[in-house]
Amino acid sequence: MSKGNLNLFIRFRLFKSRGKNGKLPIYVRFTINQQRVELSTNEYVTAIAWDAEGQFVKGKTQEAQTINRRLALIKGELHKKYLQLEALGKPITAEILKNLYQGVDENRKSLQEAIDIYYDRFAEKVASGQKSKHSLKCVHTTREKLKAFTKHQYKVTDLPLKEIKPAIAGDFEHFLVTHEKGCNNTAMKYIRILKRVLKFAVDQGWLETNPVGRFKCTYVEPSRERLTMEEVMTLYHKGFAVERLAEVRDVFLFSCYTGFAYQDVYSLTPDNIVTGIDGEKWIATDRRKTGTPERVPLLPIALEIVEKYKNHLWCRSKNRLLPVNTNQCYNGYLKEIAEVCGIKKYLTTHMARHTFATTILLEQDVPIETVSQLLGHRSIRTTQIYAKVSQKKVSQNMKVLKEKLAGMKNDVKQGNN
Repeated sequence: MSKGNLNLFIRFRLFKSRGKNGKLPIYVRFTINQQRVELSTNEYVTAIAWDAEGQFVKGKTQEAQTINRRLALIKGELHKKYLQLEALGKPITAEILKNLYQGVDENRKSLQEAIDIYYDRFAEKVASGQKSKHSLKCVHTTREKLKAFTKHQYKVTDLPLKEIKPAIAGDFEHFLVTHEKGCNNTAMKYIRILKRVLKFAVDQGWLETNPVGRFKCTYVEPSRERLTMEEVMTLYHKGFAVERLAEVRDVFLFSCYTGFAYQDVYSLTPDNIVTGIDGEKWIATDRRKTGTPERVPLLPIALEIVEKYKNHLWCRSKNRLLPVNTNQCYNGYLKEIAEVCGIKKYLTTHMARHTFATTILLEQDVPIETVSQLLGHRSIRTTQIYAKVSQKKVSQNMKVLKEKLAGMKNDVKQGNN
């Protein structure tokens, strides 16, 4: 293996499935940041004459010497082109190096090149704290989905940007929903990123207009199940003989009273407990998903759970606030807990967060602006997804209104007497 730079690896290999006349083609494979490209050298050799470890053709024949010189030239040219890109401060990917080596017009960018460059710049923003790791992961997943899509739809590994048509958005959606078995909202998430990548391509001057700019992403509002206060209290008062079930119940209840997702609870340490502006105990952390700061006062039951595990052996040895199991075990135990408590709902950490937003906060008349802050939302529009008014809340509000109207009626009646 040749390593011309910390990020460039070059290796030659025989392509055994493409042999002819007893000889196999030699391909050059080069890898940059785990992205791999292979090209034919247009040279052929018998398998017995090839030294895979030494990366050369064995023997002193004129043919062997000619091929070896050719391979050395290819390797040297790839190193040279790589250094050219590096000196110019341009983004370097395996695809870009391949195009430069083959003399492809630099301005004729491909979809994968565009998303690779977009990804690299996004990663820089993550490193500087401007974007979240979760969002970067979504860009990476979109890149992989697009690779699978172009191979499935067009029977190629990449598409020139200037050949992309508006229909790609609808075709990509169909692929994600049917071939990948994804739901509508997940498909829209990937298409939204595709739109951003193509807008980025326009901004860079690689495209004149965004071919999917007019595509409208439509979302189906998900059904967000939550626990009622009666169900929360059933969990709270239930005694468990098995310690693991009791611990999982406590962690789930803690999420119901703080709104923290599984990964956030898993990462909490005693250092996350701070004294708030009111002199009470708060939890201060950053959401793993978005990097958004969350500051949540500890309600009595949540504080009770924290105190319960203050001297827990596992928590102390791992410097954890609560004894949180792996996600797979955690979900399995939640299913068992629901059965024991007679709760006919599928308990999840998402349900706990929704319970906090609705049952614990909104139904107790906490303003939605405060709920948004407690959930660590960047926009109140996100919080409004949780704000479906329950029938119980409608009944409570109407009862208050009836009493108010009845009082007004009596006041008017007394005034007429």
